[in-house]
Amino acid sequence: MTPVLVRQDLAHAGPVSRADLGARARDWSEIQERMLVPLYEAVHERLDVGPGTRLLSLGCGSGLALVMAASAGAAFTGVESSSPARLALARERLLGDGPGARARGDVRLTDRLPTPSADRPGGRPSPYTVITAFEPIGRVAGDTEELTELLTAATPLARRGAPVVLAGWGPPERCATTAVLRVAAKLADQDRGTVRLRPAVRDDLEDVARRAGLRPDGSGRVACPFGYADLDSALRGLLSTGLFDAAVAATDQAQVDKEVTEALHPYRRSDGTVWMPNVFRYLIARTP
Repeated sequence: MTPVLVRQDLAHAGPVSRADLGARARDWSEIQERMLVPLYEAVHERLDVGPGTRLLSLGCGSGLALVMAASAGAAFTGVESSSPARLALARERLLGDGPGARARGDVRLTDRLPTPSADRPGGRPSPYTVITAFEPIGRVAGDTEELTELLTAATPLARRGAPVVLAGWGPPERCATTAVLRVAAKLADQDRGTVRLRPAVRDDLEDVARRAGLRPDGSGRVACPFGYADLDSALRGLLSTGLFDAAVAATDQAQVDKEVTEALHPYRRSDGTVWMPNVFRYLIARTP
């Protein structure tokens, strides 16, 4: 059985609502997001993302995958509805004055799915050629249902037969981070009903694709080790994912910090760095 956390509404999540969400988004941007770079690279290479690609990124976070797509010459729309702070960082990265910024009409960052009229007012919209949903599913109860709804809404914006990429955690035995997530599940369970268990399902991604009306058409696995400079960086990075919010709501921030730090000790190396091997899986499906 794999622990599956329940995502909570921050407005009603007790101590979590008092967290500095801006600082947590910055921790995601500066520490955690880069852990998924091997996944982004593998998918972009397999789909030949570059000039001529019109990409729709669902859950684009603070925009690192989009920076990589932009450097390859792709046009894109990034959608980030769950974190205004992450979206602000993506805009800073891609539309500001920093490295990778582009003030061009082929870049859009928004908190909701585009509509055909907003995409190209007065004309026939250009369909997207690739859709990505890189936020890994498989650790939060309800995340498959949320992704199914999002993909169902996004699919009509893509051309026929366009690739749609879904990502998920690999087998628990190949993900060192699973041990730390079990701590979050244990703490969240102190508030009964906050956590539930379900068997790990190998075909989660395929099931989501089919429910969204997509046709599975290939998959892959990518090693994405989580490497941190020290225990503090590891704690900040992991907490920035949101996977520990239910535990904080059920207990308190100090207890979560303490127990997660203790769970990280087996992965601390002699030089003080923290190294956690993980494998992530991606599925390529096709629009009807």
